[in-house]
Amino acid sequence: MSTTIHSAPPADITPEQRQSVLRTLKSPRRLKTEVLAGLIVALALIPEAIAFSLIAGVDPQVGLFAAATMAVSIAFLGGRPAMISAATAATALVIAPLVASHGLDYMIAAVILAGVFQVILGVLGVGKLMRFIPRSVMIGFVNALAILIFTSQLPDLTGVPWLVYPLTALGLAIIYLLPRITTVVPAPLVSIIVVTAIAVVLALNVPTVGDKGELPEALPTLFIPEVPLTVETFQIIAPYALGMALVGLLESLMTAKLVDDITDTRSSKVRESWGQGAANIISGFFGGMGGCAMVGQTMINVKASGARTRISTFLAGVLVLVLAVSLGEVVALVPMAALVAVMIFVSIATFDWHSIRPSTLKMMPKSETAVMLVTVIATVSTHNLAVGVGLGVLTAMVLFARRVAHFATVTRTLAGEGDESVARYTVNGELFWASSNDLYTQFSYAEDPQDVIIDFSGSHLWDASTIAALDSVEEKYRHYGKDVEITGLNVASRAMRARMSGRLGTGH
Repeated sequence: MSTTIHSAPPADITPEQRQSVLRTLKSPRRLKTEVLAGLIVALALIPEAIAFSLIAGVDPQVGLFAAATMAVSIAFLGGRPAMISAATAATALVIAPLVASHGLDYMIAAVILAGVFQVILGVLGVGKLMRFIPRSVMIGFVNALAILIFTSQLPDLTGVPWLVYPLTALGLAIIYLLPRITTVVPAPLVSIIVVTAIAVVLALNVPTVGDKGELPEALPTLFIPEVPLTVETFQIIAPYALGMALVGLLESLMTAKLVDDITDTRSSKVRESWGQGAANIISGFFGGMGGCAMVGQTMINVKASGARTRISTFLAGVLVLVLAVSLGEVVALVPMAALVAVMIFVSIATFDWHSIRPSTLKMMPKSETAVMLVTVIATVSTHNLAVGVGLGVLTAMVLFARRVAHFATVTRTLAGEGDESVARYTVNGELFWASSNDLYTQFSYAEDPQDVIIDFSGSHLWDASTIAALDSVEEKYRHYGKDVEITGLNVASRAMRARMSGRLGTGH
């Protein structure tokens, strides 16, 4: 991936120390980085939260309240410092049908229930499943994310006044060129300020944040959804709540892993899981639409602005409310071109360009490239990161099973002559459901002499599928009236066979 544009921290400070809130509060330089990062993220959150509200079919303030409450909550509860959580397109798409059919109160109830589901899944340790996400799926996730961030800007670049294009180009030029002169102030923030100033001073007729929808005039208050507490209500909202919980967790955990890689630090996926749930519960009780980690805004915070602590996340949420409620008229003047420039930069910086170099593609196994492409294509075509990651993992599993299915080998030798001859089979390799699937077909049952020895000294039996396959082999030899002897099993394999053999059926 591309390198960050902020200045490097002192070499004597470890990544863990850089994440310390207390150390940051004592360092004016690092505190300034966190504050400015939070401001940039807040400016980018406002139009996106409004847009996601429209997707879900609710008032803009519902998305803005979710952005503020979730960011503030996750700053304290989450397991990944500097990650931004707010209303997202993925969760908005899941919840939109419920809004259309049953209204706002049922949606809020579903958001709260989704949070409860996430807390339960977090306590059960669902975050630990991240270890089973292959690297090729992670690269596909990152590349698909970059593409989605870029394509999501296209509506603000099509059918618009021609002045939008030079303003966007100016914004990109500032973002890329300013760091060569100074890194005292984040380039994305300077870009937003300069482009906004030009548009206001020259009274340019270009789309602004205010065109996305009305900003709230008051702070969020406690909201209790008016729905009957019945089994029927649970049956209505549970499918949407579960879908939102799963999509939100997957996107959040994938984003946390991405930030781990960028910052060379570790985070608690278990805490992040139940923290997301608690944040959704809080968001629901304040009239927000809920959400999950926002990959684009997290990249602005971590990659473009250099933030590393919970301070930036907390301030992003607070500033969303301050800007939307107190300075709404000023924020409404920000041209969308300024924010589009920032998001285009983020998409370019996020994409793993190394993964598509000809030298890399030539070096990588074709199966790894196929998994990456499946993840990218599925994600981009469905606009759902959860679907893309799920299909990517499934593809990786299928391709892995095909490869390991041929890891076990069976070698046949004949010793002696006539009635004294013995067929000896030597089995090598790890035997489990994939590699033992065709074990039954590796023996010459009819041609073998009366005595058969199967040597498992170079093998290990891992599961019931293998025991069932071995039972089938023995049953086949008995059918031909031949004697078969199993030798060489290690202690664990012998114990498993003694426990299961003869109780699993023929297995073929």
